[in-house]
Amino acid sequence: MKVKLPVRKAILARKTYEAPAEGRRGKIRLDFNENTTGCSAAALEAIRRLNAKDIATYPEYKTLTRQIARYFRVKPPGVLLTNGGDDALRVFFDTFVEPGTPILICEPTFPMYRYYAEIAGARIETLRYGQQMEFPLAAAIAALKRKPRLFFLANPNNPTGTLVPLSEIEQLLRAAEHTAVVLDEAYAEFSGAHAISLTRKYSHLFVARTFSKAAGLAALRLGAVIANPDSLALVRRAMPPYPVNMAALAAAAAAVKQRKAIADYVTGTQRRRVWFAAELQKQGVRVFPTSANFLLADFGARGPAFFRKLARNDILVRERSKDLGAGFARITIGTQAELNKLLRLLRQED
Repeated sequence: MKVKLPVRKAILARKTYEAPAEGRRGKIRLDFNENTTGCSAAALEAIRRLNAKDIATYPEYKTLTRQIARYFRVKPPGVLLTNGGDDALRVFFDTFVEPGTPILICEPTFPMYRYYAEIAGARIETLRYGQQMEFPLAAAIAALKRKPRLFFLANPNNPTGTLVPLSEIEQLLRAAEHTAVVLDEAYAEFSGAHAISLTRKYSHLFVARTFSKAAGLAALRLGAVIANPDSLALVRRAMPPYPVNMAALAAAAAAVKQRKAIADYVTGTQRRRVWFAAELQKQGVRVFPTSANFLLADFGARGPAFFRKLARNDILVRERSKDLGAGFARITIGTQAELNKLLRLLRQED
């Protein structure tokens, strides 16, 4: 029997995004912007306390939503929990995008925006960050006046580390009268700035947050969308009834109660970020300004050989030669020991 599956054209046309997620255990992981120190002791203990009946029961969300809302300083109707930050992005395509309708992104950026847009069959309009990785504000305002369905902006941006100030965010929101604006704040804790307060003023602003970075819960997959409750009610229509697992709920509840652990990790990361950038610059590496828990560096002609050297020594970084040019890499701000090992290899003569 010859079978022909009725696959959607958008699926056949899209380019598969494969994250290099295998074979990382036991290595120095400076490639995915994870919390390389691990989650808090309280989060780990909360998972250990789960019993057999907890695992066998569908989860309830009301209590944790209230705790997460308190953490973000909003009311519970303004928070939607999701299966990781990626799912917090996908739901906007399910809610707002019809095949062939336009969405706006600014590249280089988090590839999942394009990933979901291609699956949805959206028409992708693309802006570009500048030579110094600056955000093209004027071009973005002009593009928003063409009424795209969605505008995604990572702030700080991944992989550039660029932070768009709130004054410019408001300019974008005022220009986006017919657009759902999704501000992806996966790295907001490290920037000292966020736009959650603007959701009270702008009903078309949706702020996506994750517990994968500062809270160190990447393996458990928990994200959140914060927005005007009436606008968020529309997004809820596109969500399944049980999007978040019980282990994630338990760990997140413990993590937000123990804010000091998150704050201490963020403060340490910010300190090491400044130091690490300076050390790279001493070695002739071009480093771009960053407000995240990573930095973008241009190692120039020696970059490809150095990245191979790192790989041989079990140090993983996110090489960006395909989209930014040979010698570019995004490097997570890991622990002091992890960064020191990378620097020792950089200083060694081959």
